[in-house]
Amino acid sequence: MFNNVDEMISYVEKKEVKVIDFKVTDLIGVWRRVSITSQKLNEDIMKKGIGFDASSYGFSTVEKSDMMMVPDVKTCYLDPTAKVKTLTCIADIYQIKNQTFSRFEDDPRYIAQKAEKYILDSGYMDEILLGPEFEFYVLDHISYENKNEHMEVKIDSNQAEWNMGKSDVQNLGNKVGNHKGYHIDSPLDASYDFRTDVVIAAEEIDIPIKYHHGENGGPGQVEIEVEFASIVEMADRTMKLKHLLKNMAKDQQKVITFLPKPFSNECGSGMHVHIQVKKDQKFIMFDEKGYSKLSKIAHYMMGGLLKHARSLTALTNPTTNSYKRLIPGFEAPVSIAYATANRSSIIRIPGYTLDESEKRFEYRSPDAMSNPYLVYAALMMAAIDGIENKIDPSKLGYGPYDVNLYELPEEKRNKIGSLPKDLLESIEAINNDYEYLTKQGIFTKSMIDSHNVKLRKDHEALAKLPHPYEFELYFNR
Repeated sequence: MFNNVDEMISYVEKKEVKVIDFKVTDLIGVWRRVSITSQKLNEDIMKKGIGFDASSYGFSTVEKSDMMMVPDVKTCYLDPTAKVKTLTCIADIYQIKNQTFSRFEDDPRYIAQKAEKYILDSGYMDEILLGPEFEFYVLDHISYENKNEHMEVKIDSNQAEWNMGKSDVQNLGNKVGNHKGYHIDSPLDASYDFRTDVVIAAEEIDIPIKYHHGENGGPGQVEIEVEFASIVEMADRTMKLKHLLKNMAKDQQKVITFLPKPFSNECGSGMHVHIQVKKDQKFIMFDEKGYSKLSKIAHYMMGGLLKHARSLTALTNPTTNSYKRLIPGFEAPVSIAYATANRSSIIRIPGYTLDESEKRFEYRSPDAMSNPYLVYAALMMAAIDGIENKIDPSKLGYGPYDVNLYELPEEKRNKIGSLPKDLLESIEAINNDYEYLTKQGIFTKSMIDSHNVKLRKDHEALAKLPHPYEFELYFNR
């Protein structure tokens, strides 16, 4: 929004901005905020930043926890969800060593910046274009409780089919059946007005929207797809859009969740990432003679992603719930394979991309519980590793598989590699395959280790928790 601090301060004075929010992304991908009033704004605080306890963000130990968040003035925008006029600035994290400032190597935004620079400096491409699809559920009620003597979750959506027989309040019957929400029209599409408000607000803060629509999940699953952008820009947009969605939902007495699998018998929510690259202002993923009209460099990129697919899940699917989505039969990929127009493979080449400017592929396993800076950086580090090492996905047996992989006989399906089945498998995979991420210090092993500690704690916490279904299965045996 601004080119320098002077422009920002002038804008704050001219537009009578009351509050400035500094925001950084923690290790798990959640925004943390420090706010000042406009009266405290000056050049010194914008250049030196504000101190914080990094150990509370999952980054550091208590004895080495003092760090600084320094705002990037180019990212500032007026927050349309704030009750008073508030300017939000995404900040970078700096560490203090020997009384001097330096960038903190494990700041997720810095990792994304390092990855983007490395990839562009490679000379293979000069523009990276990422286009995520954000799937989520828009709900009208959520409550949950986990006590020693009581475990309960209640989720409700006004448009869900289970509310068809509700008669204690007025019921107009506009309900959506199980798996029947895809591109459903009003009045059945209960969140249409909410989504429209969100995408209009998003475009006003420089998040161009491709489209939005209802998704398969009947109890309120929807999708918003944004226009393409580079690694860092797309990660910034992701954080801004998630903030918009959550706060605008609250204002409209709704709640959204990016939980990958909130309903056991409905489709889960992913964050498919479309990938395109350019060089010298030309799209370089098209080849009239290539499989699905993809160029050799595109095949190498797919080869890198498929080779590292298992280790990538530690970053792209970082929750216990993530692996309840990655199962056959619910529109989520399981097999490490590629194909055209095939949603059962981890890489899908859209069948409707026919010319040079459209040709791309999508990586289908990620979900939006992930940290976007780490995910977009990791995906492209895997892709560039494929180019650098000329990894041919066909020669490694990754496809193309132009068949429904879910319906293959088990013997044949087992010959195709599969994604990890839980967090422990993903931790093991990234511990055995991380060198493509740590080239030139882009990701650090210490950051990967810290991330794995969190994943292991989550897995172990859930593993020891009795599940209500276990009582149904075993209580009276």
